[in-house]
Amino acid sequence: MNIYSTAADLEDDLDRSGTIRREGGLAVVDPVRFREETLDGLVWTAVFGGRDAKEPARRAIREAAASLGILPASILPLYEARGRGEISGFTVPAINVRMLAYDTARAACRAARKIDAGAIVFEIARSEIGYTDQRPGEYAAVMIAAAIREDWDGPVFIQGDHFQTNPKKMEADPDREIGAIEALIEEAIAATFYQIDIDTSTLVDLSKQTLEEQQAVNSKLTARFTKFIRAREPEGMPISIGGEIGEVGKANSTPDELRAYMNGYLRELGGGRGISKVSVQTGSSHGGVVGPDGTVMRVQIDFETLRRLSKVAREEFGLAGAVQHGASTLPAEFFGSFPEHDCAEIHLATEFQNIVYDHPVFPLPLKRAVERWLFEKMADQKKKGETDNQFLYKNRKQAIGVFKEQVWNLPPGTREAIRETLEKKFSFLFEKLAVANTREIVARYVQPARAAALAGAGAGPRAGYVRDDEAGD
Repeated sequence: MNIYSTAADLEDDLDRSGTIRREGGLAVVDPVRFREETLDGLVWTAVFGGRDAKEPARRAIREAAASLGILPASILPLYEARGRGEISGFTVPAINVRMLAYDTARAACRAARKIDAGAIVFEIARSEIGYTDQRPGEYAAVMIAAAIREDWDGPVFIQGDHFQTNPKKMEADPDREIGAIEALIEEAIAATFYQIDIDTSTLVDLSKQTLEEQQAVNSKLTARFTKFIRAREPEGMPISIGGEIGEVGKANSTPDELRAYMNGYLRELGGGRGISKVSVQTGSSHGGVVGPDGTVMRVQIDFETLRRLSKVAREEFGLAGAVQHGASTLPAEFFGSFPEHDCAEIHLATEFQNIVYDHPVFPLPLKRAVERWLFEKMADQKKKGETDNQFLYKNRKQAIGVFKEQVWNLPPGTREAIRETLEKKFSFLFEKLAVANTREIVARYVQPARAAALAGAGAGPRAGYVRDDEAGD
């Protein structure tokens, strides 16, 4: 596997790699050879290569994927169909790929292909972009490359998760914090993130007397960011936007809170396409509740609240339904209940990180190096009364970016063993969430434009959907 330091070196190798140059970019003429001999080098270059080679590698990945019919797309048409009551019965998994990103995404794609699942989303949160050292352009390239490597067929859904306002920063300098989120939105759209979840639920003010007053700032800012996104989305590629009414880990949401938020949001929006889903709180927490020994404790999910909120979201506001966060560490028997209770989307993150860190083949010296770094650099994050095991479990995500290159460069056999374990986990989740055989449903509603549309990141008006009346059979 070659990691290129210059664009010239990369181009020389591509000329001998089963690809050709056509109008619109690189085209793969020998897919098997390209996947097995060339792609991994492009991926490592896109992540770790020389400064002059990273972007050419990412562009080559995008163009190769486009020539193979693998295109970033928006899941919005599918969610709008769900809001109309045309489809139901499954919960879309949104997978936060934090650690060992290429192998994790490959495992998810492989598990999905085996059961013909098309309705899956890859996502990364604003906070994760920082501590995992994965900017949107890199993240999208890696997810698309994983799809190529596993011979994916169809659209790839890439999502910005929790583009979230920080309450302290909003109090100190709201214009600067809003500007930072808007800059991230622009970067994400340019990188082909066609799903963006806005989270201003951190600004809900429970000291106010009425629900409308409590949700007012949340509604107003979600509307502002919605307009910002709509003004920048590629022509013909309406972005799927999510909102949030209750901060994960806090009090459970209620139907009246949802109505207050949506009514205020729609007034502020003043017309046009709005959000397609809404995240709610039903009893979970990000990363789970951790006991003194560092293991995740059992929690309860209020599934009836989830059902009621999805019903209100769909029947009163035309949304796909409610979104569940903080779910990957829940008890295994819970997952089948999400589609049964009409959950539209579920966000899954920490358990995949746990599988990597805690895998029997993960090198113990590297794990101990991570722990030493945490005790040295993150000591101020340790809370009074917290055990070392609790501290390490809660904070080891903060070391992912620091140790990214060492983890990515684990021996191939080690990565393969971890990938197999991840694939088993994804297979279980996809089965329980009932997304088997959703590829045909996705194809029915999501019609990516011509493959040439992906010639560049943020392809602008060249990337989009064929309208329903133009799509044909």
